[in-house]
Amino acid sequence: MALSFAVVLPLSAQQDDQVWRDFVRNLRSGQLTEDHLRPRYVTKPVMQQFLQTMRLKADWREWEATPEVQRRDDTVYYILPLTFNGQKNTFCFTFVTRQGNWYLEHFESILLRLDKIGPPPVSVFPDAEDSQKQWMREEIAVSEQVRLFHWLVQEKGRQAALDWFRDGPGYAISAATWVPLVPAHRAFILYLCWEQTRLRGSSVTLERLEDSSAVVSLEPIYLRLYADTSHLREQISKEDFRAIFDTVWHDRATAAGWSLNMKCEETHCILSFVRPVSAVGP
Repeated sequence: MALSFAVVLPLSAQQDDQVWRDFVRNLRSGQLTEDHLRPRYVTKPVMQQFLQTMRLKADWREWEATPEVQRRDDTVYYILPLTFNGQKNTFCFTFVTRQGNWYLEHFESILLRLDKIGPPPVSVFPDAEDSQKQWMREEIAVSEQVRLFHWLVQEKGRQAALDWFRDGPGYAISAATWVPLVPAHRAFILYLCWEQTRLRGSSVTLERLEDSSAVVSLEPIYLRLYADTSHLREQISKEDFRAIFDTVWHDRATAAGWSLNMKCEETHCILSFVRPVSAVGP
């Protein structure tokens, strides 16, 4: 006679599994309401906005997989890989459970597994992907930039705050000294491409480079941060965020002897540079 075996989960594990299934079902059907949201770091409307974007881009086969589950008191963490815009990352969803109800508290696409390092002494720690570390560095820097911008606006006014971020002369010197084997105006364009890709992790294509003109296609992490993170939307308006970005790049271009025409749609920009006729040699 054939024997069959069933895996029986402890009651708490069954409940944790059901929370995830309920959440995915409600999200997929569009029935996830603010009653199930208790965001720790942002407002409910902002969390809803991001969840709606995730819903529209979701591969539901990934969401219906069994996640790793970690519980600490009344907080439950669900960990699983999800793909958005062709990029797969490990997400961690944080829920609180109280009196038979569950509430989504936070979700994050960067997860540092420092829970696995073991007891001290420890000198080696889990690493993250280079792209994640570039994103983290930029997020930290931009968040500090936004905080400083608001303080300067209060103390000196908006224009003075924007002027504070002008770093054109220093940026042009960096380009000329670190890329010394080409003329300074070309070095600026080439350094821009290198700095944005290798230091910042942005997507860059050098479309054209001549002595009188240059075109760079740029999808900067700076702009993606505003589109893909929740806290910046609550800390600064899109208009002010873009104004900082525009001020910085126009100042850099001017310091390097270029005029800049920049057109941006969402997170993608075309930077068109032109040098005055008088500056272009024979």
